[in-house]
Amino acid sequence: MFLSKLALLQFKNHPQREFQFSRKINCLIGNNGIGKTNVLDAIYYLCLTKSYFGHNDQQNILFGKDFFRIDATLVRDQTKHTITYKFQNSRKKELLVNEVPVPKFSTHVGQYPVVMIAPDDNALVTGGSEERRKFLDSTISQVQMKYLENLMQYNQFLSQRNAALKEFAEHNTLDKALLETYNHKLHVLGTEIFEARSLVIERLQPIFSYYYETLSLQREKVSFQYASQLRDTPLESLLEKNLKRDLILQRTESGIHKDDIEFFIDSNKIKRFGSQGQQKSFVVAMKMAQYQFIRAAKGFRPFLLIDDIFDKLDPDRSRELLNIIAGDDFGQVFLSDTDSTVIETALRENPKIYEILNI
Repeated sequence: MFLSKLALLQFKNHPQREFQFSRKINCLIGNNGIGKTNVLDAIYYLCLTKSYFGHNDQQNILFGKDFFRIDATLVRDQTKHTITYKFQNSRKKELLVNEVPVPKFSTHVGQYPVVMIAPDDNALVTGGSEERRKFLDSTISQVQMKYLENLMQYNQFLSQRNAALKEFAEHNTLDKALLETYNHKLHVLGTEIFEARSLVIERLQPIFSYYYETLSLQREKVSFQYASQLRDTPLESLLEKNLKRDLILQRTESGIHKDDIEFFIDSNKIKRFGSQGQQKSFVVAMKMAQYQFIRAAKGFRPFLLIDDIFDKLDPDRSRELLNIIAGDDFGQVFLSDTDSTVIETALRENPKIYEILNI
């Protein structure tokens, strides 16, 4: 898969801009605040129909304007594809693939897989469990459409059950039949999600370990494990057992929406004992594992977006990362940085594989 052309119109701080990309490594170089990250986010938008940074569509319109548009031309399986994403205030957003409207955006997820690494990704290690669930969900949703559908339905039934719990508390009532219906739906969907997450964790482990050891030059041993309430007890049983607590709290405290991943370095939790460099290496290795998992499942290489992270890594780890992405295991890569020196120094033996684009 190869992105050849990208055009931005009133997207974030780009009034109008067009890019032509090389097939391997594209380096976006320039000062902070001029829009390097926004170019990467535009690519992410076209792949997953949303901003990587959680911004809603309206926030991504150039100040003073009322719409934005992103267009791309790419090649996948030797076939040319065009993707267009359009948003205008007070109108429904539009996604077109080969000029044909996509009515259900969830069906687009995974068609053009992407992995992004950004400075704030340390939240994967240091943040709350929601960040780690989002990582798992993004990984699996790009290779299993059924998983994304299950997750959307699970969240819908969870919201309905929580609304019912609040209503019961307000009116001092209880509809057991309704709760049993929600419990069963959550159990069926939650069990499928749990099984999918368990399998992915198992497959990510050896890939992650390989990349972390490479980045750290074999200096540390790391691991992670999946923490879920469903590991020991079926969800339906948990929901029935904890009903009194749920009624008091007016929310559902059992389920896959409470899942987490626990990270360790030399048998200690990295959240407490890892340095900033170790935490960043952990995040990068997790994203590398995510990339290779998606690649194996899809049968072709995703896009890899790396935003301004080299000042967070020491020179040895930066060099190792650049050597990794320059290899045959990775396809088209988009990097952003304020200075091309680190990139050019590491890749000077392969001048044909990368291109410097001054923003």
